Formats: sequence, structure tokens, C-alpha cells
Amino acid sequence: MSDKKGYRLYNVIFPIWMLWIFPVTWIIVLPANFGIDLLVTVICFKLMHVEGIKEKLKKRIWAIWGFGFLADFIGTAAMFSPNLIDGNEWWINNIANPVCFNPFENIYAFLWVTACVLISGICIYFLNSRIALKNSGLDDSRIKRTSLALAVFTAPYLFYLPTMLFF
Repeated sequence: MSDKKGYRLYNVIFPIWMLWIFPVTWIIVLPANFGIDLLVTVICFKLMHVEGIKEKLKKRIWAIWGFGFLADFIGTAAMFSPNLIDGNEWWINNIANPVCFNPFENIYAFLWVTACVLISGICIYFLNSRIALKNSGLDDSRIKRTSLALAVFTAPYLFYLPTMLFF
């Protein structure tokens, strides 16, 4: 994507760009995310001594998994947004390009990516606590703890992965 000033911006945010360029990666990403969501939820339920884990998970795990992807896409949109702003040279050099290529390049890009991970994590928490686990038979305390564990352990930390390593 080129802007009016002749700068070339590459919109390559992992793992979304990889899923588009290499569609076969969906075969790995989808089950891996499902497995991680399942593992975190099972461990959380076991630590809280929840009874009937298998029955509760049969009804909830697909929603937990789907909302995790939705939250990741919301974070991805936030990651992509600096490229939509027609910024000056400072913006492009300190925010837009480093967010895409190497968030550790400067503090501004690092903070932007951190905000995007937090946005996804907050979405994971609220989508699970307000929708996915709402009628699960768990008390509010267990719903909040499970939602918090999912938010912390399944947030998209791969946003920090410098995509410049792939080029």
C-alpha cells in the first residue's frame, strides 16, 4: 500500500497475514487455538473443583473458542489501524511501520502493540464472562476467574513477533 508521499507500507501482521498468504496454516492455527482454549478452561475448572467439567465444556467450548478468535480479530484491526491514518513521516517511521515489522524498534510501537494485546485480552474477558460462560451453571466468581484466566493465557502475544524475521 502506498500513501501520497511515496512511502510504501506493508500490512503484514502475524498471524493474520500468514493465514491469508499460506491458507494451509488454518489447519494448524484453528485446532491449536481450540486446544489452548480447552486446556486453559479445563485447568481452571479443575483448580476450582468444578463438577461436571465434561458436560459444561461440551456446551461452552465452541463459544469460548469463537469469541477468542473474534477478540483476536478486534486486536488485529487495532494493529492494522496505524496504516489507515494518513500520517506524517514521524507517524510512519515510529508507529505504522514498526508496528507491522518490529514492535521492539521503539517505545511507541511497543506501547501500541501492548495496547492491542490488552484490547484483545479485555474482549476475551468480557465476551466469555458476559456471553460464553453466562448460563454455564458456574457462580459469578468462577465465571470471572475462568474468563480472567482465558484473557491472560490466550491473549494474542504473537502480535509482538517481529514479522521482519520472515522477510
